[in-house]
Amino acid sequence: MTGPADPAETPGQQPEQGLRADAERNRERILAAARRLYAAEGLSVSMASVAREAGVGKATLSRRFASREELITAVFADRMDAYAEAVTEALADPDPWHGFIRYIEAVCAMQAADRGFADVLTMTFPAAKALEARRTEAYNGFIEVITRAQNSGHLRDDFTSEDLVILLMANAGVVAATGDAAPDAWRRLVGQMLRAYATPGTELPPLPPAPAPRALYRAMIRLSRPAPGTS
Repeated sequence: MTGPADPAETPGQQPEQGLRADAERNRERILAAARRLYAAEGLSVSMASVAREAGVGKATLSRRFASREELITAVFADRMDAYAEAVTEALADPDPWHGFIRYIEAVCAMQAADRGFADVLTMTFPAAKALEARRTEAYNGFIEVITRAQNSGHLRDDFTSEDLVILLMANAGVVAATGDAAPDAWRRLVGQMLRAYATPGTELPPLPPAPAPRALYRAMIRLSRPAPGTS
């Protein structure tokens, strides 16, 4: 059973200009709905759920975004720009070690602010060429950030770009697990990992406090509950 047809789905009832305006409004409604759902629940959200949240039919969603990858690219285009810009800012820092820290903290904060983006940074979307091109650009820039920080003597020589991928995977897991129960837990993870990356004697920012035991307990209770739709 389908819901009522959207105005743009009913041919012959509006002039062409009106149809174009309806199509653009539907596109914006879909993007806004996808942003809300992805930020709260991650990329596991179905296209059908996005359509329901946006109040449009599945046919309208398919016309605006032919695939999940196309929708994800549109939703996270601005965040991928910010991700690439974080590299630019790190490279512009006159202190290579500070630039490295700044980059790590900025990217992990982006993950913490949006569960969907946390997923984007730990997954690949071969069909989403624009998104993957931006990711590759940022990744190549990070290689230079690593080299500068290692040449300064503050970043361990055995740190590699793969260590960033591992950190982002770990951080995405912490963000998903702690949710509202311990929303700053990721900061502790990042602080501890920076200590693992630094050479002995390197100056480090203060270590963020550990989450309160009660907050972590709430997070563990949250994890033990079955996901919606499961028995």
